[in-house]
Amino acid sequence: MIVEQILSASIILTTPILLAAIGGLINRHAGIVNIALEAKILAGAFVAVIVSSLTGSWLIAVLAAAASGAFIGLLFSLAITRMRADMIVAGLGLNFLVAGLIGFVLSWAFNSSGTLRMPDVQLLPKILPDPVAAVPVVGSMLAGLEPITLFAWLSVLVLPFVLSDTRFGLRLRATGNALRVAHAMGLAPKRMQDISTMIAGAYSGLGGAHLALASIGLFNEGLSAGRGFIALAAFYFGRNRPVPTALVCLLFGFLDATQIRMQTAGLPPKLIGTIPYLMVMLALCWAGWRSSKARARMA
Repeated sequence: MIVEQILSASIILTTPILLAAIGGLINRHAGIVNIALEAKILAGAFVAVIVSSLTGSWLIAVLAAAASGAFIGLLFSLAITRMRADMIVAGLGLNFLVAGLIGFVLSWAFNSSGTLRMPDVQLLPKILPDPVAAVPVVGSMLAGLEPITLFAWLSVLVLPFVLSDTRFGLRLRATGNALRVAHAMGLAPKRMQDISTMIAGAYSGLGGAHLALASIGLFNEGLSAGRGFIALAAFYFGRNRPVPTALVCLLFGFLDATQIRMQTAGLPPKLIGTIPYLMVMLALCWAGWRSSKARARMA
């Protein structure tokens, strides 16, 4: 029973991180390090709750969340590619800007100090029928499967083919690996970077929609809880490859589910809550050490 609960929670908690990591990975292949994934997750969650309540449709809410993330992604890309802003500074600034704007709108339009509860919020539907819960070990995980999680894992399966065997993927990688060459060949690298950043924003917005609509049906200013930065660590540790990145995200989701379970067992919640972030630090240190070792071999 405990194993089934942890597996089910791991899949749910992995989905937002995985979506943001996929978007960041695509963006990285175009030569942009997207530090602003956190902002797009938060915006997607905020928009999803409002639109779901107003329309009564989870699908429209999810599409609106993806669109909001894509729009913020476009603004981020324009600041970098057209206004020549530093991508790290612009990304961090955008995170603070979006969080501040959402806080202002919560206070001004909804008279809320941090949490938004709205009536008739439609949650994500379950895909499989209830009897699948009786399947040993994985039954609980299958019973909780919803469309966004299925889309995330289908993206992991399709993305290697897209990056290596399609015209779009080849142009994207050419933009990231040799910007001047891509420009000389007439590939419009700035446009490719804009598109990739919009894709990253849309995926992160979907991650936010999942956070808000998978089970709780509300928005909180701390809902993203650093998942954008965890996603950043995941695709770096996965060396910008979809499947290894997905496995790293799954590890973070498992650690998150485990630490929640450990908190219910009576262990100090603040101490246990640091486990996923400690793993992020270790992952980044390991990735940095591996990169420096590879450069030393080439020297």
